[in-house]
Amino acid sequence: MSTRTLISPAQLARPRAKFLYWTVFVLVVCLFTLVFLGPLYWMVSGGLKSTQEVVQSPPTFLPRAVHPENYSRAWDVMDLARLLFNTLYYAFGALAFQLVLDVAAAYSLSRLRPVFGKVILAMMLATLMIPATVLVVPQYLTVLDVPVVERNLLNSPWAIWLPSVTNAFNIFLLKRFFDSIPGELLDAAAIDGASRMRTLWSVVLPISRPILGVVSIFAVVGVWKDFLWPMLTLPDPSKQTLNVGIYSLANGVPENVLIAALTIASVPTLLIFLIFQRNIMSGLTAGGLKG
Repeated sequence: MSTRTLISPAQLARPRAKFLYWTVFVLVVCLFTLVFLGPLYWMVSGGLKSTQEVVQSPPTFLPRAVHPENYSRAWDVMDLARLLFNTLYYAFGALAFQLVLDVAAAYSLSRLRPVFGKVILAMMLATLMIPATVLVVPQYLTVLDVPVVERNLLNSPWAIWLPSVTNAFNIFLLKRFFDSIPGELLDAAAIDGASRMRTLWSVVLPISRPILGVVSIFAVVGVWKDFLWPMLTLPDPSKQTLNVGIYSLANGVPENVLIAALTIASVPTLLIFLIFQRNIMSGLTAGGLKG
């Protein structure tokens, strides 16, 4: 069975068609590369320029003189070590809660099949249609005075962790993967006397590493890139995240040093993507087919 394409193999074999095809292909690839990598290059090179050069118009494509000391200066002046530690603390705390609670919710909806499970899943997915900014005010009022316990969670990590726990998209990804696990495996575990919890721990989780990796990356990056919510709930400068801390300390800092700080803040998430890009793609497609 041959694959249908916009250009047939016979047409592509002609010299003129082949030349036109590869010309268009190279132009499109170069255009998308420029669109995606251009801002990154501008940010990295801006951190290497002098203050006068980074603000001049028209801008220079290459730095006239390289100033790598801007990065060490940004690290010291903006106290990036403390901000980086705070962000890692919040990100991995949110990851731990998401892995425990989202996995439990997805496994319950997939294998335990509770009453009104489909309705609950539909309501969860419906929350994805609501803009995140709409929920800022009710969430802020909730952490300001948590019902029942009546506690103020501002300037505490719980203000970051609790709203990030119930992630509908991650629950949907996990449920779709759990649905694709052959039922024979779970039936064999039940015949051997394994409880539902033991089946989840010993059978389901070991073969769910791809999707757990994807959920972990989404959880860490979600906290890392967030700005509005940490700015509202962490007014104490000593407890702020990387993005909020750089914003708070931006006044009076030269533009080239500020750009260098932003570059440093972007490096961890870029490394996560470059290292785990294959895991992201395999995890997203892992539950697409059953068998």
